[in-house]
Amino acid sequence: MAKKTKDARIQVILECTEHKESGMPGTSRYITTKNKKNTPGRIELKKYNPILKKMTLHREIK
Repeated sequence: MAKKTKDARIQVILECTEHKESGMPGTSRYITTKNKKNTPGRIELKKYNPILKKMTLHREIK
């Protein structure tokens, strides 16, 4: 049987794009995992920003 390894999944940080432009203090960040073989590029997800109190676009940061 093939051995399962977890080196394909990595932990990434998602940061709000609208929050940086608003000039308000603080940041909205989420931590998630992705498979770097299936999604080699940066991911973008719509997540809730509690400071702006709405759904905003969050992008992966390095």
